[in-house]
Amino acid sequence: MNAEVVQEVAELNGLIDEHDDPRECYAAVRDCIRKHREAGDEIPEDLQRLEQVMLTECLAASQGR
Repeated sequence: MNAEVVQEVAELNGLIDEHDDPRECYAAVRDCIRKHREAGDEIPEDLQRLEQVMLTECLAASQGR
């Protein structure tokens, strides 16, 4: 994993720690993934995992957990 991806993931984790709404965080992760796709880059595994975690958080929040 290159330094740019490490920095992106660190920034996203910081955002997640600061916000209570998982939807905002999920949107930020999706935006980062979209930028990688538009650039023709492979989606880093860490971003894919983070996307799944945030999706799970969104679903849990929507069910009142």
